[in-house]
Amino acid sequence: MNENGNIRDARSLGMPKMLLLGLQHMFAMFGATILVPILVNGYFHGEGLSIQVTLLFAGLGTLFFHLCSRFKVPAFLGSSFAFLGGFATVAELKTGIFADMTYGEKLPYACGGIVVAGLSYLILALLIKVVGVHKVMRFLPPVVTGPIIMCIGLSLAPSAVSNCETCWPLALIALCTVVIFNIWGKGMWKIIPILMGVVISYICAIIFNAMGMTAADGSPLLDFASVASAKFVGLPPLQICKFDLTAILVMAPIALATMMEHIGDVSAISATVGENFLEDPGLHRTIIGDGLATAMSAFFGGPANTTYGENTGVLELSHVHDPRVIRIAAYFAIFFSFIPKMAGIIGTLPSAIIGGISFVLYGMISAIGVRNVVENQVDFKKSRNLIIAAVILVCGLGFANGLTFTIGGANITLTGLALAAIFGILMNAILPGNDYEFGKNPIGDIHRGIGINTYPEKKEGKE
Repeated sequence: MNENGNIRDARSLGMPKMLLLGLQHMFAMFGATILVPILVNGYFHGEGLSIQVTLLFAGLGTLFFHLCSRFKVPAFLGSSFAFLGGFATVAELKTGIFADMTYGEKLPYACGGIVVAGLSYLILALLIKVVGVHKVMRFLPPVVTGPIIMCIGLSLAPSAVSNCETCWPLALIALCTVVIFNIWGKGMWKIIPILMGVVISYICAIIFNAMGMTAADGSPLLDFASVASAKFVGLPPLQICKFDLTAILVMAPIALATMMEHIGDVSAISATVGENFLEDPGLHRTIIGDGLATAMSAFFGGPANTTYGENTGVLELSHVHDPRVIRIAAYFAIFFSFIPKMAGIIGTLPSAIIGGISFVLYGMISAIGVRNVVENQVDFKKSRNLIIAAVILVCGLGFANGLTFTIGGANITLTGLALAAIFGILMNAILPGNDYEFGKNPIGDIHRGIGINTYPEKKEGKE
């Protein structure tokens, strides 16, 4: 225990308490992590990501991250929401080899794109190691990353509304629960608003279903047929990814946003724990761990991973900053990945609940982009900044079907987000007047992650 009352070596508490603390971290990440495959299954009409595979690689990815970061950083890697727009786009691709594919056949190509996105982290890590983080970040200022993050959330907004329309009462219960726990919750309850939104609205769905309420199309709110047929113990259904240039160009540019999310989360963890992890073990090591964990997960049919702000909040709540506790949470996630019955129950979640959760979640993603711009004090009185942001927003939201062209007989589609990233980075590099300096405004730099009340406000200004 250090002078501030924070515990860096949890072994002094004994194994039973360490197990409870690890379970707490597992539940903190659980709601958001399993929500990603649930949402992706909606895009792929039931042929999307596996909850079991998602939990397996959340655990394995976290352990691999700790190995890469020399077991020093108390971070948990859960499912990244940033790639949801990419999954939705790949699901609806109808050009080239995707023209006659089923939704299930398209999924491995989406995962292949994420593998490339994860490996692209290695490029950033190498640049940071060679030239330093400050020089690299001049090419990725908030005027570029902020609008890109806005586009990720706003492009998903129609999907949230569409799911809500299947049963508005249930969607509003989920939405209100998340808001209530996030704003008025105390202690641990404030850390898990998404999980509570899912649990409470699901209980309401059981009651409504028993009363005879149906979805808007007349179908039952709940169908437990898949739960009855699921085994209690079974291997996660792994599948090897596939590669196609169009899917890669859909997914790879999203890595720009998730890299910024990673930098923000590591900064937030440093502020919470009171140690500069950007220096030791080094940002390049944490980026390598995150990127390779993402590539490993997607290679076997899982979602992208990202450092989780939810668990940073638990660090502040418990004052236990020992990475060993995070690794215990990872072991719990791996354990639950071998229980298909639980995955079957989660799979019965009504679309309306998903819509209600997504309603606030997708908006929060966009709001994080706005906060990124505001707290880094981007000066929109400068024409260059205004033009860069304008071009990014129009590209990201205007090219709803992307831009398709043919090279060497192959159809290649650049999505709106890919175009937004390309034009944003190029314009920022070409136009004069780039005065962004990473580290000058720590509060703004910390607020680059995607989460809800994920770390303490009182420590934001710490390096």
